[in-house]
Amino acid sequence: MRRLAPRRRGTTVFAEGVMGRERLNRLDLLLRVARPALAVCALALGALALSTLVPSPPALADRPADPSRLVLSDSLRGGGFATEGGLFYKENAEQSAGRVDFQERLARTDRGGLTLTVFPSCRSPAAACSERAEVWERPDVLAPYDRPVWYGFSMHMDDPLPQDDGRYVMAQWKREILPETDGDYSPFLALRLYGGRLGFTVETDLVEAFPVGGPQRPTGCRDGEARVLSRPTVRQTRALVAIESGTSPANYPAYFDSCAPGIAVTRHADLPTAQRGWIDFVVRSQPGPDGDGHVEIIANGVRIATIRGHIGHRGPGLDRNQYFKFGPYRAPNHMPWSVSYGDFRRGPRCADVIRGGQCPAE
Repeated sequence: MRRLAPRRRGTTVFAEGVMGRERLNRLDLLLRVARPALAVCALALGALALSTLVPSPPALADRPADPSRLVLSDSLRGGGFATEGGLFYKENAEQSAGRVDFQERLARTDRGGLTLTVFPSCRSPAAACSERAEVWERPDVLAPYDRPVWYGFSMHMDDPLPQDDGRYVMAQWKREILPETDGDYSPFLALRLYGGRLGFTVETDLVEAFPVGGPQRPTGCRDGEARVLSRPTVRQTRALVAIESGTSPANYPAYFDSCAPGIAVTRHADLPTAQRGWIDFVVRSQPGPDGDGHVEIIANGVRIATIRGHIGHRGPGLDRNQYFKFGPYRAPNHMPWSVSYGDFRRGPRCADVIRGGQCPAE
């Protein structure tokens, strides 16, 4: 190992003689004169460095007063998030084991985009924790909870595709919760995986539901009624409103065992299969916990489902905005899991985000 030679103590270094004192005085005078200018330069250089490291949000003058009127887009290429897309990867403990990979061309898909991977991070499969690698909307672009917002994004389910019935979520829409709120609220709209099959759910405060096979619904749900799971311990009701092609109500997860008249579902078509490759989703998000909610789901230009009625949550501790996030989220697991995304869009109208097919009448 190289050792540094000790510094020599002499008049030119420590000013121990008369000559040294004169040089020290001249140096001190120069520093006093130059110090203000050096401080200004340092501040300017610091600001320049900060501006190159942290992308600036769109100018306030370019934003509408109502954030739900914003038109946002991000191809999810180019090595980072586009300022005009309003997205970011949230750094927190739950996401510490996640990985973000921007790629110009994704392997096996011949498309560019963003691959999000979640790795095992919980101590055991029974641990009360979750594993996630999610991209969020930035706080400054969030739309009010009571406004309709249209979203578009492409998704590819990477191999290996989980085949169990664990808690797998690839995209979710939620209401902001104040930090001091006691309890948790599930997403009012979510894209999930059930035994390797795609499904959309909506969630609301606990509503009236009738068990299938009971006296009110002896042979199943009536036309337009949602198939639901009642969750009285958290006072919420979850409805399975769209499912992958080839899945009938008889093949739904057994816990969706009741019918809810307060959540009306019109099924136009089934979801594409998870193994199909890239799927382009267009979704209308409009929660309405009092019964005036309205969700539309479109996949690859095909209208999948219209959901109206009780959608979302109300009550103390809930804030005024809705927000969207996407990426793999799951209960503890021993294997990595990757999902790829591309072409994020958001706007106040379907026409702002549609890539194929027709928009439903609003």
